[in-house]
Amino acid sequence: MTNPNNHANGDHHSNRPYPPPEARRQRHYVGPSISTSSSAASFKGCCCCLFLLLTFLALLAVAIALVVVLVLKPKKPQFDLQQVVVQYLLVAPAASAIGATVGGGGASSPAAYLSLNITLLLMADNPNKVGIRYEAAALDVMYRGLPLGVATVPRFEQPARSRRLVQTRVVVDRFNVLQSDALNLVRDAALNDRVDLRLTGDVAAKILVFGIPTPRVQASVDCAVAISPRKQSLTYKQCGVDGLNF
Repeated sequence: MTNPNNHANGDHHSNRPYPPPEARRQRHYVGPSISTSSSAASFKGCCCCLFLLLTFLALLAVAIALVVVLVLKPKKPQFDLQQVVVQYLLVAPAASAIGATVGGGGASSPAAYLSLNITLLLMADNPNKVGIRYEAAALDVMYRGLPLGVATVPRFEQPARSRRLVQTRVVVDRFNVLQSDALNLVRDAALNDRVDLRLTGDVAAKILVFGIPTPRVQASVDCAVAISPRKQSLTYKQCGVDGLNF
């Protein structure tokens, strides 16, 4: 005879619910999902720390800049053309232009040759409580917008509250000036005894705070000079610096 208790027990075990395959697979993949979540949290934490560090460094840089501006009160340096020594200046019409004028031929373009040898002395005045480092610069020498030559200013450092003479030279050897500029140059030299030149260019400088240079700032130098070819001397000068901001 069959034991009704055993039959009941067997039916009970056979009817017990068994988890589906999806549940078993999810149970096996619990470990990797937890590891991925922890890696993402660590990455976010690193990004937060990096952002806070960069913010702190930016605020520190702003604080240092404010200290420099409020305590040191930097002023723009002054440049002045202190002296112009004229060694040689000659304006000569070209032979072709002379021949065309004498022969009556008007087909040839007028021309003139300019020879120039001058020394420029620039005075740099630093009114600040800290030193300034100037980078090498090239200043263009121009006649009525026509480039004639280049005056090279060497790199130098200037102590606080000091003045310094900087010397540069311009040498032009038989520069060929054509057409209307040649006529103006010959007329200015022969009739007016005055040749107007312009010295222009950019000078880069850095303020030295405890020996550490600050970011570079730019200055625009603009000097106007007039030279007498007959006297071989300077008759007019005006020089300034603009566009330098700290």
